[in-house]
Amino acid sequence: MTNSVNRRARASQKRQRLTAAAARVLHVQGVERTTLADIAREADVPVGNVYYYFKTKDELVQAALSEHRAHLDELTGRLERLADPRDRLKGLIEAWIDRRDIAARHGCPTGTLAVELDKRAEGTLDAEAGAVIRRLLDWAAQQFRELGLPDPDDLALTLVSTYQGMSLLANALRDPDVMTREGTRLLRWLDSLPAGA
Repeated sequence: MTNSVNRRARASQKRQRLTAAAARVLHVQGVERTTLADIAREADVPVGNVYYYFKTKDELVQAALSEHRAHLDELTGRLERLADPRDRLKGLIEAWIDRRDIAARHGCPTGTLAVELDKRAEGTLDAEAGAVIRRLLDWAAQQFRELGLPDPDDLALTLVSTYQGMSLLANALRDPDVMTREGTRLLRWLDSLPAGA
C-alpha cells in the first residue's frame, strides 16, 4: 500500500514538474519552437516519460495554460487578503512591475501564448488562453465593482489592455523601464478614480 502511494505521489510530482517546465519553456521559446525534449530537459525528466503524461504538444500547452491560471489564482488569492479593493488592484500592478525583466525578455506569458495560438489553423487552445485573460478581466472588474465605480467592466478592460500593451512594448523594445513607467502611471490612474457610492 505504501509503495503504491509513494509511486502515485512521485508520478504527481513528475507531472507537476513537467507542467511548470512547459509553462516556462513555452513562454521563453513559443509553441512552434518548443519540442517535448526541451520540456523534458527543463523538468529534468527523461523524454520518454513526457509521453506517459502528455500524448501531444497540445496537451502540454493546455497544461501550461493551467499553470498560468493557477499562478493568476494564487496571486489574486493573496491580493484578496487586502481589505481595500483599490489596494488589491495596486498590488496587481506592483506584481506586474516586479516582473518587468521577464516581460522585457518574453512578454506576458498568457498574452504571448494567446497571440501565437490564434495564428494556428486548428484547435481551440487560443480560446483557452483567452479564458485565462477573461479570468483576470473578471477579477479586476469585481474590484472596480466593489469600489462602487461606474462601468467596472470597462475599467477592467482599460487596466488589462494597458498591461498587455506595456508588456508587448517592454518586450519589443527590450526595455523593462516601460513596465515601471506605465505601471506607475496605472497606479496614479487608480488613485485618481473617485471613491464610489
